[in-house]
Amino acid sequence: MKRFVALARVSSREQEREGFSLEVQEEALLRYAVQAGGEIVKFFKIAETASQADERRSFRELIAYAKQNAFALDGLLFYKVDRASRNLFDYVELERLESEYELPFISVSQPTESTPAGRMMRRTLANMASFYTEQQSVDVREGLARRVKEGWFVTLAPYGYRNARKEGRGIVEVDPDPAANVQRLFQLYAYENCTLDGLIERMRAEGRVWRSSEPQFPRSSVANILKDRPYLGEIEYRGNWYPGKQEPLVDRATWERVQTLLGGHVYHSTTLTYAGQFMTCSHCGHPITGELIRKKRKDGGVNEHVYYRCARYTKADHPRIRVKEADIEVQVLAILDKLRVEEPSVRDWFRAVLLADSRCPG
Repeated sequence: MKRFVALARVSSREQEREGFSLEVQEEALLRYAVQAGGEIVKFFKIAETASQADERRSFRELIAYAKQNAFALDGLLFYKVDRASRNLFDYVELERLESEYELPFISVSQPTESTPAGRMMRRTLANMASFYTEQQSVDVREGLARRVKEGWFVTLAPYGYRNARKEGRGIVEVDPDPAANVQRLFQLYAYENCTLDGLIERMRAEGRVWRSSEPQFPRSSVANILKDRPYLGEIEYRGNWYPGKQEPLVDRATWERVQTLLGGHVYHSTTLTYAGQFMTCSHCGHPITGELIRKKRKDGGVNEHVYYRCARYTKADHPRIRVKEADIEVQVLAILDKLRVEEPSVRDWFRAVLLADSRCPG
C-alpha cells in the first residue's frame, strides 16, 4: 500500500465560501489516496484562523517530517499548487523534496507530470500564487491606510469603544459603561491622588465592573488605559498618530497630567508645543491638538512636519483647517512683541512664569 503525506490549507474565509474549505480539500485528498491504492499517513491542516507564526510552524513540520520519512513515503499530496505554498520560497522547498529526496509533488486537482514541461507548469502556477499573495498584501495595506486617513481604527476598538456596522461600513462608537469607567480612571488618577492599586479599590467600592464576566479591573489593563492616546480622539498607525473619528473620552489637559504623574513622556513638551489646551478653536471652542507627519525623502532621510487643528476637525460640519507650527510661532512671537515691557522686575517675573509653565530647564 502506498503511503502519502497531505497538506490542506485555507487562508481566508472567502476561499472557504468559494468551495476550498478544509473539509473539501481533505475529502479530495483522501479520495485520491484511495484511488491510487494507498493511504494518508500524516495529514497537516492550516485553517484560515491560524496566525502567520502557526502557519510557518506547520509548514516547517511538514518539511521536516517529509525529509525524515522520505524513504517510506510515495508522495506529497496537495489540493492545488496554491494550497501547497503561498510564496516561491516555500515552493522551492517542496520541489527540493522531489529532486533531492525523490518525493513526488502531487496536486490532485491540477495534475502535472514530473517532466521539465510539468515542472514548468507547476512553477508558473506557484508564481501566480505568489503574485496573488503579494498583491493582496499591497491591497490590504492600502485599505488600512485609507481607513486610517478616514479616521477609523484598523484593529478592534480599545476598551471604552465598540466596533459597529452602519450602512454596511465598520465604524467605532462609544460603549457607555466602559467609557464611563475610562473617564473615572483618568479623573481619579489625575486629581484624587490614587495609586494604580488605589484606582482598582475605588472602582470596586463605587460598584463599577470591568466586564460582566470579569468584575475586577486588571492592574495591567488599567495601567495601559492611562497611557493610551486613542482616548484623546487619536488613532495610531505604523508609529504615527492621526486624528480619529471616535469621540474623545478624556480632555488633553487631564491626559497630560496623568502622563506627568506616571513619569511618562509628555508629548507636547517636544513636538506638539502648542497642544494641550493652550489654545481653543474659534469655531467650536474645543481644544486645539496637533499631529506629527513624517515623510521620507528621496535621499532616505525623513522630513517631519507638525500641524495643528481642532480636536473636532473630523466632524462633518467643522472647517477642515490645519495650521503649520511655524505659522503659529510667528503669531505667538507677534503677540509677545506687543507685551514687551521695559521694567526689569516685570520682565523677569514674566520670564519666570513662562519657564515654569513650559517646564523648561532654564
